[in-house]
Amino acid sequence: MSIEQLAETARAMVAPGKGIIAIDESTGTIAKRFAAVGIENTEANRRAYRELLLTTPNLNQHISGAILYDETIRQSTRDGVPFAKYMADHGMIPGIKVDKGTHPLAGFPGEVVTEGLDGLRDRLKEYAALGARFAKWRAVITIGEDMPSGTCIEANAHALARYAALCQEQGLVPMVEPEVLMDGDHDIETCYEVTEVTLRALFDALYNQNVMLEGTILKASMVVPGKDCEEQASVEEVAEATLMCLKTAVPAILPGIVFLSGGQSDEAATAHLNAMNKLGPHPWPLSFSYGRAMQQAALKLWAQDMQGNYAKAQQTVFERARANGLAALGQWEG
Repeated sequence: MSIEQLAETARAMVAPGKGIIAIDESTGTIAKRFAAVGIENTEANRRAYRELLLTTPNLNQHISGAILYDETIRQSTRDGVPFAKYMADHGMIPGIKVDKGTHPLAGFPGEVVTEGLDGLRDRLKEYAALGARFAKWRAVITIGEDMPSGTCIEANAHALARYAALCQEQGLVPMVEPEVLMDGDHDIETCYEVTEVTLRALFDALYNQNVMLEGTILKASMVVPGKDCEEQASVEEVAEATLMCLKTAVPAILPGIVFLSGGQSDEAATAHLNAMNKLGPHPWPLSFSYGRAMQQAALKLWAQDMQGNYAKAQQTVFERARANGLAALGQWEG
């Protein structure tokens, strides 16, 4: 696939007023989400839940694509239409999470590195054949005493860049996600510094691996104080700090940036995105790639009555998509 086609897909992912829904929880993670609302973690229930999300009426008005999990991209609607085909038929771009999760970084207690590069070329080839047009890889950076180390940032940036180069070789747009965790009692200034250093290392590594930025999407965390920090920041402070950090470290040629919600409440994730877009225009579209902040309310409803609340749960998904779609334009009223 040519860089023009990759760039076209990347631009479509951040089309005005549209964002990405992340439904790529691993079987272990979805088990925890299901357990919290009393749903049995079976393959049938996981399939039914993902179908509820993806077949929400008019979802494509505000959702450009979805990140799927390995199991999900192989599943179909109850009418037998593969999810990837259903999405493509409804104007949404299928994506796939390809990393194998975080593992302890040897020699650096408390820090992690994402694994999954072994055999990745063949897996990407298979996912492309199954209909995926973009992929996602998440790195995790923890702030703590003497953390993050330069080694941790470098190891994760290097892995993200190698993954991105392999994606583009197979005609998939890489979504690179270096998440700076909200866990901890650090202040917003510390988060800013760590995020800036992480982003600089990432773009340095992408450049060194010949990754074409015009066919790449950044999934970024916002610059926020740690959740245990005594001094929490206002919506405006988060918006301004995040924007300044991105403008300092992210090349303007990138087609777009989508934010992760990263443990923020549904409302806060939307309010922060809206505030940033109100301060525009920016060098790149700023949109969303939310998981929990898009799904949590719907999951609770569905759990109470899987048949009876189906339409109501889908309506909730649509409302969350609409709110975030408006925030991506700076037009959300709250």
